[in-house]
Amino acid sequence: MTNQLTLDKQHTALLIMDFQNGIVANYTQNNPDILQHTAALLAAARNEKLTVIYVVVRFRAGYPEVSLRNRGFSAIRGTGRMLEGNPDTEIHAQVAPLSHEPVVVKRRVGAFSTTDLDTILKAHNITTLLLCGIATSGVVLSTVRWAADADYELVVVENCCADADEEVHRVLTQKVFPRQAIVTQSDQILEALR
Repeated sequence: MTNQLTLDKQHTALLIMDFQNGIVANYTQNNPDILQHTAALLAAARNEKLTVIYVVVRFRAGYPEVSLRNRGFSAIRGTGRMLEGNPDTEIHAQVAPLSHEPVVVKRRVGAFSTTDLDTILKAHNITTLLLCGIATSGVVLSTVRWAADADYELVVVENCCADADEEVHRVLTQKVFPRQAIVTQSDQILEALR
């Protein structure tokens, strides 16, 4: 964890990933304050005119994007969950987007795979990403790996991430992510934005 953080606000984007009703409900037991922390960070980012981008996972009717070989998503096929238009795919009201903030729809785990996220980031001259996401071992891990290989500067906001397995979250945020990202808390980001 870092004690001092500086941000180039003009070239920094806040990514709020998979904060959807059907996902938040299943992952907040290990971080009950995640919505509060993320909402405070979101308000500060908007106040400082940072680019804010949402990433959500949604599938079309019939799940044409999901192969039976995909162990993670094939289990969802039979449930009817995470379909476009269903309430469980909507972004949680506590961190909901404003009309001008892009919502990137993905069909896989990571924020870059199957999306136009990189195009949006380049259009806004973004070089630094503040990552908030559920789950740490899902969208956050996949996005860190892809974005690091794409030469983005990365900041993982640890208390704005959650995982069903506390030990997995700890290992990722304390041992794996620091190799490619700064790992910090939302209060340190708030201080850097002042």
